[in-house]
Amino acid sequence: MVDEFYGRIWNAGELEASADLLAPDVRFRGSLGADLRGRAAVAEYVTSVRSALSEHTCTVVETVEEVDRCFARMRFRGVHTAELLGFPATGRVIEWDGAALFHLRDGVIVDLWVLADRADVFAQLSGTVPPEA
Repeated sequence: MVDEFYGRIWNAGELEASADLLAPDVRFRGSLGADLRGRAAVAEYVTSVRSALSEHTCTVVETVEEVDRCFARMRFRGVHTAELLGFPATGRVIEWDGAALFHLRDGVIVDLWVLADRADVFAQLSGTVPPEA
């Protein structure tokens, strides 16, 4: 489920996969600060991030699964080509680590909370700290 969510929706931009993977009233807290409810809101967020970060990818590094929950550790990456979090496009590659807790019910994601080092993202966007190699 985690690989499909990131692979289809985030990496491929296949927003119609939301119908297969997300509950209609999914609760989503994104790594960049969004707190959303519903498939349409998630799709809008995905579109905005993918528009600001061309070549956006999410690599799932590790998962731990239980019956109705899954924890994932990820690495996000993209080229900053449009305004993001108030920062105009820089053309720089930015990368950050994240972790997510998925709650599942009836084969779909009902709640997803993604955490990230936002200070690192802001530092990269502002140019105050170069991204790690």
